[in-house]
Amino acid sequence: MKYSFNPPYAIKRIFNDFIWESSINKILLTFDDGPLPETTPVILNSLNKLKVKALFFCVGNNASKYPSLISDIIDQKHCIGFHSSQHENIRKLTVNEFKFQLSDFRLMLKEKYDYNLKYFRPPFGKFNLRTNKILKEADLKNVMWSLLSFDYKNDLNLVKFAVDKYLKNNSIVVFHDSLKSIDIIVDSLENLKEIVNKNGFEFGDPSECLK
Repeated sequence: MKYSFNPPYAIKRIFNDFIWESSINKILLTFDDGPLPETTPVILNSLNKLKVKALFFCVGNNASKYPSLISDIIDQKHCIGFHSSQHENIRKLTVNEFKFQLSDFRLMLKEKYDYNLKYFRPPFGKFNLRTNKILKEADLKNVMWSLLSFDYKNDLNLVKFAVDKYLKNNSIVVFHDSLKSIDIIVDSLENLKEIVNKNGFEFGDPSECLK
């Protein structure tokens, strides 16, 4: 059961160049798959109320379609990472295809927003041995996680179970900026904040959690 929420230690040890936990005793909140007009503003509003900064792993196509949402994320002092161009399994891409995606997204962020890309997360959590080499060449950090919330299953009780049982003071938590989770995302974030406070934990800014 635990490995459904937190990747196995053996995998973390083999791929020890990837980031699996916060580097300090503060929790890092992350979101995959956006931005989307139906979900991103709701999440940003909730984060503002909770006074939490997060790292948004954005899909390239969504970022191109909704540039104002990228601006909103940056303007509200959150961070942006890359989550592939079309949320595809990067193991099925050629090396050149993967490199082009990284370069294209990085260039778009720099030219349109004067933003420097630092972080990547593979869709579905799927990667291979060449992933680390490519990311090192691109000077990007691969940010994985230590707590998958399963919010995309649209079951608030499952999210509460995951957070209550497996949250630690240095967890990297995954939620989704997605239509699949929109019905429960606000309640999920409020529940996370309650558990963090109850346990005496803290949220951290992405930059300090990923040193």
